[in-house]
Amino acid sequence: MGKRIIQQARGHGSPVYRTRKKAFRISVSYPPLKEEGSAKVVKLLNSTAYTAPIAKISFNGKIFYNIAAEGLTEGEEIMIGKNAPIKAGNITYLENLPIGTEVFNIETFPGSGGKLVRSSGTCAKVIRKGEIITLLMPSKKEKEFHPNARATIGKVAGSGRIEKPFVKAGKKFYKMKARGGKVWPRTSAVKMNAVDHPFGSGRGKRIKSKIAKRHAPPGAKVGHIRPRRTGRKK
Repeated sequence: MGKRIIQQARGHGSPVYRTRKKAFRISVSYPPLKEEGSAKVVKLLNSTAYTAPIAKISFNGKIFYNIAAEGLTEGEEIMIGKNAPIKAGNITYLENLPIGTEVFNIETFPGSGGKLVRSSGTCAKVIRKGEIITLLMPSKKEKEFHPNARATIGKVAGSGRIEKPFVKAGKKFYKMKARGGKVWPRTSAVKMNAVDHPFGSGRGKRIKSKIAKRHAPPGAKVGHIRPRRTGRKK
């Protein structure tokens, strides 16, 4: 008796194909708008949900979490608000930043909390100022923001994360296997056994019809999903 095909296993939502809930215990956010002053970095944490270290910050008697800036240390004082100087780790409004400043964890609109540029080693750069602030994103594309949107000054910590070599094939195997929800390694459907995929079985690539039945279950609904017609137009 064969196993369920992989699409059905993924659709079932077993722990193998889901990210653990414990990974998201820490939620990165900013304090409410218009709250300004000095804050203290209580601790730098590691979270499996993020590629960069997380800074646990005490501000006005409350705790919030932010992506750690490169060079940030435990016990360091940071500033939040319009009066924050241009220093790595400080949180301020985009309109207060001079051209050329590197920022990360940028709000999409004022008060949304940091949403963009959060991967380790990344940063955006202020390139134009006016009624709209223009940033050069890590993708080398320009994006416009409201002047009152907030961001953290500096570059995201952990820039050397992807430079470390795997060295051993075993480490690479477990790394790829742990990528939540991804099917790896990718195998051609016609190379599988009949129990593993609707296109499976047969010696060589004798490809079966790719038209799925209208009421096929999620795992069997592969290939062309009820096309009006197939083949070349004559």
